[in-house]
Amino acid sequence: MKVAFRLLAIVLFLAVSAARAASIAEFPIDQVMGRPEAPVTIVEYASLTCPHCAHFHENTLPKLKAEWIDTGKVKMIYRDFPTPPADLSLGASMIAQCSGKDRYFGVLGLLFKAQTKWAASDEPLNEIKRTVRMAGMTGEQVDACLNRQEIADAIEARAQAGAKEFGIDSTPSLVIAGKIVGGGEPYETISHAVAEAVRKAGK
Repeated sequence: MKVAFRLLAIVLFLAVSAARAASIAEFPIDQVMGRPEAPVTIVEYASLTCPHCAHFHENTLPKLKAEWIDTGKVKMIYRDFPTPPADLSLGASMIAQCSGKDRYFGVLGLLFKAQTKWAASDEPLNEIKRTVRMAGMTGEQVDACLNRQEIADAIEARAQAGAKEFGIDSTPSLVIAGKIVGGGEPYETISHAVAEAVRKAGK
């Protein structure tokens, strides 16, 4: 009898895991890199004030993009998960959102690349304005963006949903077909998890 219960528990666990992998909640502010119809989805939870997240975007993401995203096997959804200093992290996330769909990942990349400059500055907003000006955003657009409370609310609500649904409590965290993988892991570890997800997807 105990064996039967254990088997049933395993089956239920696998069923729940499969269901979670197959159905990832969508949010209007989600930004997607890659083909929308790609068979495998990665959700990245990251913070613009997180040094490990900047390292991921500078060093790991280009490899992930070349091997899996650009080949059409994977799409990646980027989701902000503000970390201390939370107001600064949230503000930078808002500015990236306000840049628009076509410029979003470019602005995000600029902010991560210049993170050590603006995050440590006595005048971080001025440094951020100088950074995003390279993507065509004006200081006036940045100021207007930071007054849009609905964007701040949407970012925070999505982060809270990530903590509740996936147990996200640190950044960067990757959800690969429902499985949590630390974004600070070596690329080989992340790529192996992606390869396994692609294999299970039959692609």
